Amino acid sequence: MIRLVFRWLGRALLALVVLAVLLLLPVGYVELACTGPEPKPSAREPIVAPEWRRAESRTLTTYPEWHIVHAYDDYARVIADGDPHDFGYLRAIAGFWTSLCPLKKRSGEMGGMTGDQKMTIYTIGVSFSAEMLAKAAYEETLGRIATLVRGEPRAPLDDVSADQAREYAAFLQQVPWYKWDFAADIAELEASGTDSARDRERRFALGTEYAVKALYAKQIEAAVAGLGADALRMRSVVTDIGTAELAAIEGVSVIGEGAAGVEIETDRYRLFTRIAERIAAAGGNFVEIAGNGTILFTAISGQSGNADAVFSFVRQGYGDYRHLLVVPVATLADRLRNLGDLSLEHIHDY
Repeated sequence: MIRLVFRWLGRALLALVVLAVLLLLPVGYVELACTGPEPKPSAREPIVAPEWRRAESRTLTTYPEWHIVHAYDDYARVIADGDPHDFGYLRAIAGFWTSLCPLKKRSGEMGGMTGDQKMTIYTIGVSFSAEMLAKAAYEETLGRIATLVRGEPRAPLDDVSADQAREYAAFLQQVPWYKWDFAADIAELEASGTDSARDRERRFALGTEYAVKALYAKQIEAAVAGLGADALRMRSVVTDIGTAELAAIEGVSVIGEGAAGVEIETDRYRLFTRIAERIAAAGGNFVEIAGNGTILFTAISGQSGNADAVFSFVRQGYGDYRHLLVVPVATLADRLRNLGDLSLEHIHDY
């Protein structure tokens, strides 16, 4: 009996080692194979004060986190009228690592990725991959069986979980994931479910997932509190638009006017994308953003390829394509005014 226990413990340990190696393989590939030019400092002299400057390569290193945000949005779109096993979990994982490779290559001309930046990206990439693999393992087996038992009509918790996924994806556009109220989701599952087999299965599977995330979120929030949260505002310099018109844009504070243009302070993340759109629509142009002269933005189109894109791939549930484009800050507003068949998704503001 003891020998049997040790045998199974050995097999379990071996399985964990194999899983760890598989999760770390993409890290090794990106680190060793995705190399570009030697990092070099920017030749331009920033206008904004030093405390408002951010590393230029951060416009590239913010994308992997947003890839995860987009993956949750894709998932929400798929289960809006489908089932969780319809989502391509492996495709979402592959998208993370394959998009990171060209971004890492490109980062050399923007100062390169620092060790801290790479550690953060690799950590969230491995965590995301593990989460997607765990969900795939469950939804493709027990979850799929539960849908077969359920039949065609959706159970109440299928719709509830779809609404939760949609709201969570929207929340992530502006707020860190660990601030989401997972306990409220668990309570909603308990209150809205029936005694059907599918609802009992959803209540168990999603309730367990949310409970684990709630515990992990508390740890992450405590760690962030100790290190200090990222700044929510940044400064840019714009031209060809008046101070009064800038001040009228929600989220914009005019700091002052100089020879190079008008210095403004704005919100970041998805709010900055909307602000930049309004500045461009009013005829304004950017001189620099957070002290930098190059920026990444993502755009959507019905075409699979784009000649200017660093990387392009299909969005699950939407049937269209996301394109990653890197442009000089000085041409950003003009690109926004002349997107052609593209529609702006997000500007990656360092």
